[in-house]
Amino acid sequence: MPWMETCPMRERMAFVMAYESGLYTTLELCERHGVSRKTGLKWVRRYWDEGGEGLRDRSRRPHRSPGRTEEAIEELLVEVRRAHPKWGPEKLLGVVRKGHPELELPARSTVAGILKRRGMVSGRVRRRRHLHPGRPVMEVVAPNDLWTADFKGQFRTLDGWYCYPLTIADEHSRYLVACDGLLSTAQVGARGVFERAFAEYGLPSAIRTDNGSPFAAAHALHGLSALSVWWIQLGIRPYRIEPGKPQQNGRHERMHRTLKDHTTRPPAADCRRQQIRFDAFRREFNEIRPHQALGQKTPAEVHRPSPRPYPSRIPEPSYPAHLEKRKVSSIGIIKFKKRQLFLSETLRSQTVALEEIDDGIWSIYFYDVLLGRLDERDFQVIP
Repeated sequence: MPWMETCPMRERMAFVMAYESGLYTTLELCERHGVSRKTGLKWVRRYWDEGGEGLRDRSRRPHRSPGRTEEAIEELLVEVRRAHPKWGPEKLLGVVRKGHPELELPARSTVAGILKRRGMVSGRVRRRRHLHPGRPVMEVVAPNDLWTADFKGQFRTLDGWYCYPLTIADEHSRYLVACDGLLSTAQVGARGVFERAFAEYGLPSAIRTDNGSPFAAAHALHGLSALSVWWIQLGIRPYRIEPGKPQQNGRHERMHRTLKDHTTRPPAADCRRQQIRFDAFRREFNEIRPHQALGQKTPAEVHRPSPRPYPSRIPEPSYPAHLEKRKVSSIGIIKFKKRQLFLSETLRSQTVALEEIDDGIWSIYFYDVLLGRLDERDFQVIP
């Protein structure tokens, strides 16, 4: 028997023998052995009940633990975690609660402990949080107030072709409206994705993008591209983040990181199979994966189609009668005050309107968007 076990046992045996001899009071024995009266009497009772074995060291672990998570619930949480290795405790609880509303589930901290005990989490360095450097361009309070769109960085599929994933999301509900792998960032392919999205979900009030193609044209007035001209015609206000500040579209960027982890590492064999992965990710992201910011609801539970349907014909602009209307030529020029003024080739064949707001100062509108102001003195347009 190891010394660390026998030494306490011998001391307890000596206490019991002295107690039974009747030569000492209980208080004198407890003071001599440095234990409380309660502990001394406990040793005596154990000896009487179990003999010498009752004086051995015992485990401090309780015989039962009412707060311990039931094994079946723990296995259920672990099973969901194995299916979704990157989900945290709150998402796991959200999914299990939805599928098994009758169960009494543990707290988030308990689930975190289960994952750690099972070796299903690894430590991570916490990043310091910084204040958002930009200001929001609008308040988003409902689905379809604002959509965000971006091209996730291109990559090659295993057959050597480049894939350019175009993603569109609803800012309020996090609903991933579209995730399409295109062969380029050309306007034609992107417009097709937006047309399908508008036809299925209706029109948003605004769309926020970065300043890359096909969302913006670097040298065009107001940065208008053919795509953003089309949005304005549909009554959608185009917003763009400041150059070099992707954090202003931070929610969309975070979704892109998740998309990349789940679908492109490694890439699929070809673009068709890659699209199958994108479709599966979109279904999981919208219908299965709960979001903390949504109260552990899924985007599909929060999102609603827009009350503004996609029109079969683009509406003509309706300008007030006092504005001066001008038709943009095929090379982006209007005639005004007997002079030619270049606006943008992306506005070819469109009608703009000018309103004099001060002596010789004119505001130039395309639908309800202010493109810039014209100063008659130098005949220059200030965006």
